[in-house]
Amino acid sequence: MRLLPDDVRAQVREMFAEKLDQKVRVRLFTQKLNCQFCTETEALFREVAELSSGKMEVAVHSLVNDEDLAKQYAIDKAPGWVILGLEEDGTEKDFGVRGFGIPSGYEFSALVEDLIMVSRRKPDLSEHALEHLKDVNTPIHIQVFVTPTCPYCPAMVHMAHAAALASHHVRADMVEVSEFPELGTKYNVYGVPKTVINDSVEFEGLVPEEHFIHELLHAAGVTPSH
Repeated sequence: MRLLPDDVRAQVREMFAEKLDQKVRVRLFTQKLNCQFCTETEALFREVAELSSGKMEVAVHSLVNDEDLAKQYAIDKAPGWVILGLEEDGTEKDFGVRGFGIPSGYEFSALVEDLIMVSRRKPDLSEHALEHLKDVNTPIHIQVFVTPTCPYCPAMVHMAHAAALASHHVRADMVEVSEFPELGTKYNVYGVPKTVINDSVEFEGLVPEEHFIHELLHAAGVTPSH
């Protein structure tokens, strides 16, 4: 049974045909118990891959049985996924683009944009933002808490993932908070999107790129040099 309506499938196929460049691989980690949407998430990724004309691969792993691989990608809950660049020789490039939970509802648009962005190896950020990210030289972990019904969440997720693509010091997670309520409690998520950077800087709402980069640099302890 297909999860995507025919019109959405047609739109995604057209976008992929026009914009996908290099190959990408999604590594999805699932588990059989205590995972409400693992089956649906796997089905969704496989269906999206079918629309890519061979430019997208999906590899499914067990969070429990493939524990070492999950740790390698910093995946600690299911469903958890990472979008990787796939080189012509088969080697992977990990840009720090992560997601936890099913990318459904409004978040599906962020997934499609992220796949295209990783495929093109070009962060969707301004040159000014990219220059500032060059000043980051310490590990940065961004978590963007979302729900499928939030229209402002995809843009915030995509901005965070773009920062990860731009800097090898940055790892950015989309976290579907209704699937991981314990994290919602831990980080006091009362509205979405809510962004938490290094557990020290947090803000709510879809913010302008300039504000996001400012907060990221603050979390990194960096004073912009340009």
